[in-house]
Amino acid sequence: MKFYLPTLFICFFIFSSCHQHPAADRIYFDSKIWTGDSTNPEAGAIAIKDSLILYVGNDYQEYADGRTTLVDLHGKMLVPGFIDNHVHFLDGGYYLANIDLREVKSKAEFVSVFRHYTDSAKGNSWIRGGNWDHEAWGGELPRATWIDSISGEHPVFISRYDGHMGLANSIALKMAGITKNTSNPPGGEIVKDPKTGEPTGILRDEATNLVYKIVTNQTEKELDESLNRAASHALSHGFTQVHDMGTYGGWIDMATYRRAEVSGKLPIRIYSFVAISTWAKLDSFIKINGRGNDLLRWGGLKGFVDGSLGSTTAWFYKPYLDAPGSTGLQVTDTILLRKWVLAADSAGLQVACHAIGDRANDWILNVYEEAEKLRPDIDHRFRVEHAQHLTQDAIERFARLKVVPSMQPFHAIDDGKWAAKRLDSARLKRTYVFKSLLESNANVTFGSDWPVAPLDPIAGIYAAVTRRTLDDKNPGGWFPEQKITVEQALRCYTINNAWAGFQEKRTGKLKTGMLADFTILSDDLFSIAPENIRNTKVLLTVVNGRESYSVH
Repeated sequence: MKFYLPTLFICFFIFSSCHQHPAADRIYFDSKIWTGDSTNPEAGAIAIKDSLILYVGNDYQEYADGRTTLVDLHGKMLVPGFIDNHVHFLDGGYYLANIDLREVKSKAEFVSVFRHYTDSAKGNSWIRGGNWDHEAWGGELPRATWIDSISGEHPVFISRYDGHMGLANSIALKMAGITKNTSNPPGGEIVKDPKTGEPTGILRDEATNLVYKIVTNQTEKELDESLNRAASHALSHGFTQVHDMGTYGGWIDMATYRRAEVSGKLPIRIYSFVAISTWAKLDSFIKINGRGNDLLRWGGLKGFVDGSLGSTTAWFYKPYLDAPGSTGLQVTDTILLRKWVLAADSAGLQVACHAIGDRANDWILNVYEEAEKLRPDIDHRFRVEHAQHLTQDAIERFARLKVVPSMQPFHAIDDGKWAAKRLDSARLKRTYVFKSLLESNANVTFGSDWPVAPLDPIAGIYAAVTRRTLDDKNPGGWFPEQKITVEQALRCYTINNAWAGFQEKRTGKLKTGMLADFTILSDDLFSIAPENIRNTKVLLTVVNGRESYSVH
C-alpha cells in the first residue's frame, strides 16, 4: 500500500517573507492521531523535520513548502511508535530461522514437525528453537526418546515457549555429562524417570545451563543476521523501540547492537540490559563509555527470582494444585540477588528482576523497599518483569514504591487456557491484574517476552482489552474485571514504557521536539469492536523520521 502523493503535484506556495515556521521534510495528514500528549490528545496531521517532530495538530499547511513531501493517510489511525518492555531480541531473531513447534497440538505432530526440520538440517549442527507447549496436548512432557531416532548426529536442545524448560536429546545429554547420577543444580531440576532414574531429557530453569554452556556459540555474522531478522520483524509490527533483556547474558547482545549502531545499520531503538551478576562490570563500562544515545542505550540489569508457571517453577506461598509437593524454585540464590540489587542500585544502575509467583513478587518488592530506604535520593524506577501473580498487598506496593510492573498481556490469554490446573481460584483472581494495578496508579508497562509470545502489540492490546483466552472458551474475558480500555493499553505500550526506560522526554508520545517515532494502523482501535482489534494491521512504521517499514 502506498500513501505518497508526489511533491511535484502537491505543493503549497503559501510561504512569504512573514512565514515564521521552518518547513517540514514530510507531513502526514488526514489522519486520526492519538498523540499520548494530555495537552493535545488528538490531531489530524503531524509534520517532521530530520529526526524530530516539528508540529502535531490540524493547521499543517504553514509547515509546507515546495520541497515538503505530503502524505495523505485517508483517515488511518496514527499512534506513537510502540515500545516493547521485554524481549530476548537475538534469541527471537535466531528462532525465526529455526524449528518452530509453537502450533503443535499432539505428540505425533511434534515428532512429524521435528522430523521434517531435521531432514533439512545440515551435518551434525545443533538443532535449537522449539517454543513447544506441552499443555497444548494435555500436559505430557516430551522426552528424548520422542526424537532420538530421528535426530541423526545432531545434538538437540529445544525450549518450551516460556524459556524455563527445554528438551535435550540423548546426544546433547551425553555431551553435557548429564546422567542418572547428576545432581540438580541450585535453582534447577533435571527431570528423571521415576522408575529408571535416567534423565528424560527435560531440564528446568538453571539446569538448562548445563546444556547451554556447551552449545556452539554463534559467530558475529550469525548474530548480525539474527539482529537483522529480529529488527525487520519488530518494525513490521509497529515497534520503534525494544527493551532487550538479553539472550547471552546481555554482553554479547550489546556488542552486536553496538556493532550495528557504529556501522549505521541499527534500524530500531534498543535499551540493552545485561545480567545483574555483572553489575560491577556495567558500572565500570558506563564510566568509560557513558550510557549510549537515543538509538542504543544501556544501564539496565536483569535478574531472576523464580521460574515460570508453565514449568511449575514460579515461586508461590502455597503448592501447585498439580504438583502438591512443590511451591516452585528460587532460580537465583536470594542472598546473592539481594546483595546485587542493593549494590547495583546504589551505583545508579536500573534494576529489573523477573518475578512470577506471588512469593517471588513479595520478596523482590521487599528488597526494592530496602534499597529505597537506603538511597531515597535516587530515581530508582525499579522494575518487576512479568509481575504475574500478586498478593493483594503487592498490588498496592507497586504504586507506593514507584516500582514498574513490566507485564506481557498476551500471556494472560495463553496461560488462561490451562492455569486452573496449577492454581486455585483465589490466586487466579490476582493474576495479570492490569486494571487493579492501573487503578492503584502503578506505572504498568506492556510488552511480549518474545520469543515466548508473539512480538505483536496489536495482539497484546487485544489481550488486555478483551482477556479472551486463545481457546475462545472465555468470550467475555478470563477474569473480566481486569479488562482495561484501548487507551490504557496504548499508554502501557508507549508513554509508560518510555518512562520505565528513562526516555519520557524523548519518546513515547507525539509532541513538538520529540523523536519522530510513530506507527500507522489499518483500523481505528477506538471505534472497532474489541474482538476485532486482533485483525488490525500495521501499515507504516517510522523511526527517527525515517520510514522503516511500509506495506506496499
